[in-house]
Amino acid sequence: MQRIELFGCPMDSATMAETVAWIGQRIAARQFTQHVVVNVAKLVHLQTDVELAASVRACDIVNIDGMGVVWGARLLGHSVPERVAGIDLFNELLEHAVARDYPVFLLGGTADVVERTAAVCRERLTGLTLAGYHHGYFWDDEAAVVEAIRTSGARLLFVAITSPSKETFINRWKHELGVDFVMGVGGTFDVIAGKVRRAPRWMQRGGLEWLFRVLQEPRRMWRRYLRTNGRFALMLGKAWLTAPRD
Repeated sequence: MQRIELFGCPMDSATMAETVAWIGQRIAARQFTQHVVVNVAKLVHLQTDVELAASVRACDIVNIDGMGVVWGARLLGHSVPERVAGIDLFNELLEHAVARDYPVFLLGGTADVVERTAAVCRERLTGLTLAGYHHGYFWDDEAAVVEAIRTSGARLLFVAITSPSKETFINRWKHELGVDFVMGVGGTFDVIAGKVRRAPRWMQRGGLEWLFRVLQEPRRMWRRYLRTNGRFALMLGKAWLTAPRD
């Protein structure tokens, strides 16, 4: 995998297959791996959020999840083979865990959502070992949740909490979690549990997943995407205009 840098953020230019293979090698070797995906919103926020930026830079693998970032990187001369979407990587790694009998812990979402996510994952993947699961509203007693994860025997931990909370949580507790692999998966549990729908394939390929989210939750989402997408467009335009030309 090739590491590139875009707007001060390190990213790994890789395919899904390369990513799964590399993660699998590290887990098998018991080599702790802190993983994160970067999309337009996260890339914009880490320009001003020092703690988020430090958490992302501390990760061993930084995948590009967001067609806007893929296109932006390519525009600025980087070679990016494809987008590695967090929810797709989550599903791939669950299959990997089943094949090797690795226990998995799910953390995040409401109590109902994480419980439903656990049930759906068990239904879809015969032989999946769930070491445990816990909702994402535990900020009054983080240490107790970390201890529950550590003693569960989990090898892989998936954290479905909004940014930047999940990145800073993972980075703060990574040495106490006792797992071999930890990944933030954002709204993945909401999709798996059926709380929200994922955009159709053609919208994913066209970089329009953000629009699908806005259409589902217009009051909550339109301002967020207007700010981040607009800011990213300005960043990208300035970088392209000032880039050296041969």
